[in-house]
Amino acid sequence: MSATTSTSQFVLTSNEFAPNGTIRMEQVFGGFGCTGSNISPSLAWSGAPAGTKSFALLVHDPDAPTGGAGWWHWLVINIPANISSLAKNAGSSDGSNLPSGAIQVVTDFGGPGWGGPCPPVGDKPHRYNFTVYALGVDRLDVSGASASLVGYMVNGNALGKATLTGMFGR
Repeated sequence: MSATTSTSQFVLTSNEFAPNGTIRMEQVFGGFGCTGSNISPSLAWSGAPAGTKSFALLVHDPDAPTGGAGWWHWLVINIPANISSLAKNAGSSDGSNLPSGAIQVVTDFGGPGWGGPCPPVGDKPHRYNFTVYALGVDRLDVSGASASLVGYMVNGNALGKATLTGMFGR
């Protein structure tokens, strides 16, 4: 299951959902009226640009009714350059399932780790954009930064990116 990317050879895939496919209940948030298991999906990427020194993964819902800011569901930075996948449930809040050196940033749910989809009842299905960025730096030092500042720093150091979009509505 691959997705279209900004560079023709850098690709992000998941075993849990196809491009623009429905995200499984296993990945859906468990709270705010949602009854999912809140387990992050497996993700794999290939074709990173030459010169990649690390990766970052940002998961964002641009359709969240926040007045335009969307909702940050998962942010992982400082993924070593020799890593090309994250296993299912890598997004556990304690970070224990992440590759060594990778860290999670606080999401809009108020803590680090995967926060699955949970759009308002009756909304059209929301888009969940999973984007892996190839970075030209070994690590980002963004301790205590907001998700938006992390996004700014990731984009400022990106050599390329690959996006996979999943959908979910209720």
